[in-house]
Amino acid sequence: MGDLHSAEEHGNTQISTVIFDLDGTLLSTEHLTKEILKEFLAGYGKVPDKEKEKKRLGMAQKEYAIGIVSDYDLPITPDQYVQAVMPFYHDLWLQAKALPGANRLIGHFHKHGVPFALASNSKRKNIDGKVSLQEGWKECFSVILGSDQVKSGKPSPDIFLEAAKQMGADAAHCLVIEDSVIGVKAGKAAGMKVVAVPSFHSEFDQYTIADSVLRSLLDLKPEVWGLPPFEDWVDNALLVEPVHCRGLYKNGLLHDFADDGPSTLPDQVFGVYFGWAKPEAYKFIKIVLGVGWGHGCCSSKRKMQACIVDSSDEQIQPGKMEVVIVGYIRGSHDEGKSGKIKILEEDKSIANAALNLSEFSLGAFKSLFSEVAIQDDCDLNVK
Repeated sequence: MGDLHSAEEHGNTQISTVIFDLDGTLLSTEHLTKEILKEFLAGYGKVPDKEKEKKRLGMAQKEYAIGIVSDYDLPITPDQYVQAVMPFYHDLWLQAKALPGANRLIGHFHKHGVPFALASNSKRKNIDGKVSLQEGWKECFSVILGSDQVKSGKPSPDIFLEAAKQMGADAAHCLVIEDSVIGVKAGKAAGMKVVAVPSFHSEFDQYTIADSVLRSLLDLKPEVWGLPPFEDWVDNALLVEPVHCRGLYKNGLLHDFADDGPSTLPDQVFGVYFGWAKPEAYKFIKIVLGVGWGHGCCSSKRKMQACIVDSSDEQIQPGKMEVVIVGYIRGSHDEGKSGKIKILEEDKSIANAALNLSEFSLGAFKSLFSEVAIQDDCDLNVK
């Protein structure tokens, strides 16, 4: 579930090689870019234009800097802009985390001997800086290319064609995985199959040229492309790298604190997840989350349905709640413009059974909660 194009459309496609984009596809860096730009423009009394920034997604550094200076009428050159912001990027790369499903895909392809490359519009030295902070990544890629290593960056197909050439692969048998429209156009121009995993959930209509459009890397089915299937599901539940978030729980909804600042949840967290929650003044509980996106006329907003598994929702009073997501169940096609993903009884049953297993247990993830939450739970157990 989660593929917005039917799997049958891909026919008997036989893929031999996979080429990944980096930022926004494997690595959660896009929100860091937003924060850096916001702070930088504030120094000139300006604020980012969301629509302009969406169109800049996936651009090479040179074109990106030219656009920023021009669109915001800054009294500096593009080179001066790059020199001013790069130190901030280097500091924030330490905070960049793998997006949901990224490590799973890399590990799976590496295990099965599927060659894969990294082709990014970033400069090579910046790619190396980011990749080196992700354990085991650099050794897994057969080829790593930056936009400064080819004649033209995306949307030109040069970088994908060069990656295929260096791996000795036919473009027709390469699968590109991208998050930006610019990257999707480059992949198609190279004559390759393209899976799009958009960074912005309001922009899906712009990805129609992709062969497949997914909400999350967790929804990718390698067997559709003639690649070895995953074998890591446990009774319809998938163990994921834990994601910690905070919100305000009220009437079966978890309101993300991101309304007042940057979200700790990547935009690519979408679908039905489960994990452990610590409501204020309550013990740890099992929880299922339906994470969707509501679309208004001018903006999109995350919508999180929250269902308490092992107690009545009515028993939990409105208040602050910490959540650690540990598992994934499914995507969804039925959220509509409201963004609400309905949590089924089957979802609750799957989550409850999984959370009783050692690999999903509270003991395995309790240390990820804040010290305040852990101490509060201890105090409640003493009473």
